[in-house]
Amino acid sequence: MRDHFKVLSLTVFFLINVFIWTALLSEEHGELLTVAFLNVGQGDAIFVEAPNGSQMLIDGGPDRSVLRELEKLMPFYDRSIDVVVATHPDKDHIAGLVEVLERYNVDYFIESGAKSDTGVYESLAEVLGESNAEQVLARRGMKINLSDEASFNILFPDRDVSEIDTNAASIIGKLVYGDTSFMLTGDSPKSIEKYLVEIDGKSLQSTVLKAGHHGSKTSTDISFLGFVDPEHVVVSAGEKNRYGHPNKEVTDLFEQFEIPLLNTFSGAALFISDGENLRFK
Repeated sequence: MRDHFKVLSLTVFFLINVFIWTALLSEEHGELLTVAFLNVGQGDAIFVEAPNGSQMLIDGGPDRSVLRELEKLMPFYDRSIDVVVATHPDKDHIAGLVEVLERYNVDYFIESGAKSDTGVYESLAEVLGESNAEQVLARRGMKINLSDEASFNILFPDRDVSEIDTNAASIIGKLVYGDTSFMLTGDSPKSIEKYLVEIDGKSLQSTVLKAGHHGSKTSTDISFLGFVDPEHVVVSAGEKNRYGHPNKEVTDLFEQFEIPLLNTFSGAALFISDGENLRFK
């Protein structure tokens, strides 16, 4: 009986300490924005935590490996994500979201409106229908306020994309916190990048660029890169993938502009911003 009480006391003590340290760490990092480009193999998954603790997941990668990555960033007791964004319905972007929706409570699910006849898309639609997430179609001009100073601003699509190529239908958004920002492009091709340059190139400047389509030569138009003018570029791709991503033409372009390149197959690329300065971890 005495040993049982001792074990119980130690367990309670441990749990109290966990919550105390979690609270202290939250307070210490209370004014910071965290953006993590997750290592999910050949696919995209980006986790965002705003200064007030609001969380957003943009894409979920090709399989359940996204859960492993989220467990590294979220407390074990946290089973909710405020916003999930599916940039477009290709497997390497949405397959992991099926698992995410089954495990986490999601408030809002944002999609481009592009359709797919694949099994994984049907599975996602089924689990989404069973969830309590409010479904929203992304359109240019929408602003997702994650906190008073952090927002995700939709730049594309600006039209119905249900009948066009899924990559071209990708949601493109600019995540902004103070003087720092992230240009997140899904698998958007050069044609859409050029279109954004034409309609409002000056609004594209960002501190970090996630290279479109995993660094494929179908994305990262030179004019688009020039207007974004990033300090860092991230390529989300699997190591030694069969597509040859990132393409050498694209990496040579980054070298030409002297922009440091980060690959997620080396591990998650984690950025922390205080609204003025950005540091890489």
